[in-house]
Amino acid sequence: SPEVRYAATCALLNAVDFASVNFENDAEQQYIMQMIFEGTQSPDVKTRRASFECIVAIAAAYYHKLLPYMNDLFAVSCKAIQKDDESVALQAIEVWCTICEEEMDLLDDDDEAKSCSYFIKNSAAHLIPVLLETLTKQEEELQDDGTWDIALAGGTCLGLVANTIEDDVVPLVWPYVQENIGKAEWRFRESATMAFGSILEGPSGQVLAPLVNMAFGFLLNAMNDENMCVRDTTAWTIGRICAELHGSHMQFSVINNTNLPNLVGVMIQSIEGEPVIAEKVCYVLHNLATGYDDFEGDSSPLSQFFQPVVTALLEAANKSFVSQSTKLRYHAYEALNEVIRCSKKDTAGLVLQMIPLMTGKLQETLSMPVQSAEDREKQNELQGLLCSVLQVVIQKLSSIDNNATKVSLMAYSDQLMTLFLQVFACRSATVLEEALLAVGALVNAMGTDFLKYMDAFFPYIETGLQNFAEYQVCTETVELVGDLCRALGPYIAKYCDKIMFFLLNDLQAQNLHRSVKPSILSCFGDIALAIEGQFQKYAPYALTMLESASALSIQTQQVAAEDDDMIDYNNSLRNGILEAYSGLFQGFKNSKQQLQAFHDNARQIIAFIESIYMDPNRADSVTKNAVWVLGDVADTLENVGPFFAEKPFYRKFLTECKNDTSLSDTAQWALERITLRISKNW
Repeated sequence: SPEVRYAATCALLNAVDFASVNFENDAEQQYIMQMIFEGTQSPDVKTRRASFECIVAIAAAYYHKLLPYMNDLFAVSCKAIQKDDESVALQAIEVWCTICEEEMDLLDDDDEAKSCSYFIKNSAAHLIPVLLETLTKQEEELQDDGTWDIALAGGTCLGLVANTIEDDVVPLVWPYVQENIGKAEWRFRESATMAFGSILEGPSGQVLAPLVNMAFGFLLNAMNDENMCVRDTTAWTIGRICAELHGSHMQFSVINNTNLPNLVGVMIQSIEGEPVIAEKVCYVLHNLATGYDDFEGDSSPLSQFFQPVVTALLEAANKSFVSQSTKLRYHAYEALNEVIRCSKKDTAGLVLQMIPLMTGKLQETLSMPVQSAEDREKQNELQGLLCSVLQVVIQKLSSIDNNATKVSLMAYSDQLMTLFLQVFACRSATVLEEALLAVGALVNAMGTDFLKYMDAFFPYIETGLQNFAEYQVCTETVELVGDLCRALGPYIAKYCDKIMFFLLNDLQAQNLHRSVKPSILSCFGDIALAIEGQFQKYAPYALTMLESASALSIQTQQVAAEDDDMIDYNNSLRNGILEAYSGLFQGFKNSKQQLQAFHDNARQIIAFIESIYMDPNRADSVTKNAVWVLGDVADTLENVGPFFAEKPFYRKFLTECKNDTSLSDTAQWALERITLRISKNW
């Protein structure tokens, strides 16, 4: 019966990951695939959909077993995409998305690339017309609620194809764009624009730049198209152009001094339109600013447009209150942050003017009428966004090499800190995270001058370090403690008893999210560097925690295998451990007697780094920190030569690192320190 067939298909879907033995047996493999292909032709729509879900799972788990079935797979999937119920067609498209992702992963690795079957490249000439056909099946009205339809799925798949076969996609799509982008029927104009936007990532700039230059003026004019769907997709496509083909470091950048004024003018005009279009314009302006981030000099081509762009984004954010568009408000402030972050020295005066403007808006939020949970959510969201702008403004002004600018920034410090303290009293997790980041920026800008705020601010640090429920707040508080250590130096010592108590308690807490703990370990190093010998009373507790964390890391390394999340966490944990050790060694460097307390830990530290060396999944940042700590151990501790002699791995490890230009000097220094230490002990 159809129900039994559907249940059996669902059961197979749930068992695919455990069917590796079956897929190694040709007869069983063929039987499974035959049953699935038959399921794709079932009269029951649920069974057809589930059958394609099975093919998706098989493509992900057993890509290398697909070759004998590709003709059948192509036939049934294309038929489903063109003629079947949309729920089935979406899964059929997902099959090709999955194959793209598998091939992209293989082609990214030189060794794995040899095992790529190039299914996408070989089928592209026949698959792409099927995908292009889906692009004309748009919803009649523009959807802004996350609705996933066949046109969006087709565009997404086309983008994955472009990333997989790169330049080869262009001659298969560009004729469709040329043929349809000027048609009277809006569906064809929109689908052609979507097709163009979808292939902007993957192909080389050399191939794409001439086409974009040819189409750019047409796209800007299309921002005035009578159809909102066309305008929306056009804005998205221009945003993609700014993301993929714009930047001072790019050989084939398409944004230049000639078309920039027109681009900015069209965007400023278009941001005044419908909120959903304005969101895409924010995306354009965000990417446009990013492209000038590494522009050398005190000015950039965007500098002359800084004020009108900022004004337009602020007006869009204000308009979002009228339209009730939370997404527009978020995107407008995100774009504003990027425009400020990527601004140059010649706009510092305008950036400085953002402080009274933003503090005024933040002050207004404190007196907003809050009569419902929805009102409270709006207040918290706006406060978080305004704090994020102030963070970026402070960072930008403090990074400018101009004493007058820094003096002007410091003149606002009392007002800023008073406001931030009021915001902390609101106790919303979203706001607290952003406010902590903003205070961190102010701490870095003020240095020891921040000390005058510490007594008033410290209760909020205590609260943040105990906030287990909202662990992101706890993480940001730990990071801020590190900022305070670097800024205040020995003056932080007054607060360290309580800070260390909370940090040690956090490490032992079972109900604190594990992602916080690497930051806590690293913070030990920050504190030791700041207060130097005064850390002695905390050292035994810190070293015990570091030893336990090292043992956990070694244990995790043995079981992580192919678990990417565990691998990432273990690398984060290792960085925390190594940064702590480095800070401890450097902090006690001038206290030879106190350093002897670390002697007994040296053997364990070297063994820990050996385990890191043996792990092929170690991150580059871990390698760098490991090299530093090996050098620190040899540089600061007496009588550790025998410990290194016991672990000769260091020679091969550091020799390999010397071949890396970013590590060569550090590795050479570490090797010299170790060699010297060994020679002294023999």
